[in-house]
Amino acid sequence: MWPKVTDQRLFATLMVVLVALAWLTLWVWGRSPYARFLSHHQLAEVRGGGALMLVFVAGWTVMIVAMMLPTSLPLVTLFHTIVRRRPDARQLVILLVAGYLGIWTLFGLLVYAGDWVLHEAVERSPWLEAKAWVIGAATLALAGVYQFTPLKYRCLDKCRSPLSFIMEHWQGERDNAQAFRLGVHHGIFCVGCCWSLMLLMFAVGIGNLGWMLVLGMLMGMEKNMPWGRRLSAPLGAVLVGWGLILVAG
Repeated sequence: MWPKVTDQRLFATLMVVLVALAWLTLWVWGRSPYARFLSHHQLAEVRGGGALMLVFVAGWTVMIVAMMLPTSLPLVTLFHTIVRRRPDARQLVILLVAGYLGIWTLFGLLVYAGDWVLHEAVERSPWLEAKAWVIGAATLALAGVYQFTPLKYRCLDKCRSPLSFIMEHWQGERDNAQAFRLGVHHGIFCVGCCWSLMLLMFAVGIGNLGWMLVLGMLMGMEKNMPWGRRLSAPLGAVLVGWGLILVAG
């Protein structure tokens, strides 16, 4: 049995260690033959049955722990503060995180399926095969345009208010189910904030830790810093401009 953690600083330290281990795992993974399982450019070569999909899901989940869990630490640590004196506190926090990661894993499976459709389209279209850069430009433009949408800002506002979010979804009844649903609901809004930026990470691949770190920091600042919302429009403009440069080039 793991010891019950009631000290907030110790809990925060454990979460930071978990995230650091995820980054270390990604670094090791990126230097292994399995790096291609999260690369858009090589995934079609290794696509296969259920076992290969499980490898992809494992790598994707580690990437989410490294990149997205830090952006939700204010909510996770606040929830731990609320329940830490309860005998089932550890279990409730685990269920919260499981619900959150579960939504991101489902999104990863959708990305996996979408990537398969995309590769099929490229193989059947000589024009797309000759101009594969169009896919990258379209991904950048899509991510940039989404930064200006009302849905983006609605999801961002939900993620930026962890206390009101917990009060809205946590009544302390049917504790395990509510903790899991709290994580699921938070995951849905987090995906709503960041799905388009995560598509960029899928495009650059698991081996590019530099891009992963930059975008992870941008998403964290956008969600949690007092001035973070002001990043959305400039970031969107940069991404759209980058996409146009690729088209013009």
